[in-house]
Amino acid sequence: MMFVKAFVVGGLLCAIGELLILKTKLTPARILVGYVTGGVVLGALGVYKPLVEWAGAGATVPLTGFGYALAKGAMDGVAESGLLGAFTGGITATAGGVAAAIFFGYLCAVIFKPKTKT
Repeated sequence: MMFVKAFVVGGLLCAIGELLILKTKLTPARILVGYVTGGVVLGALGVYKPLVEWAGAGATVPLTGFGYALAKGAMDGVAESGLLGAFTGGITATAGGVAAAIFFGYLCAVIFKPKTKT
């Protein structure tokens, strides 16, 4: 059942993004920034945590999950280190995901030999 919940929530977040691309004049970059910012705001308000607990990866894998991780890390950092933790907590909380994205992006570039557009 957990897979179904993750699929529904992740799919709904992606469908909203697709509707924003098709029905508005927003660029994909602005939509992505909006998703990350939305995750930060919803995480800071405590609204996103129940969704993460219910849907698991369906809520943590999309960009809203990255924003949620940043907000959660900043709040945890403040609890541990005070004001300095507000700046370091988000980076610490998301470092593993960012490092994995860089590593696997590099690995794909090595395997598939990308070419520039002409």
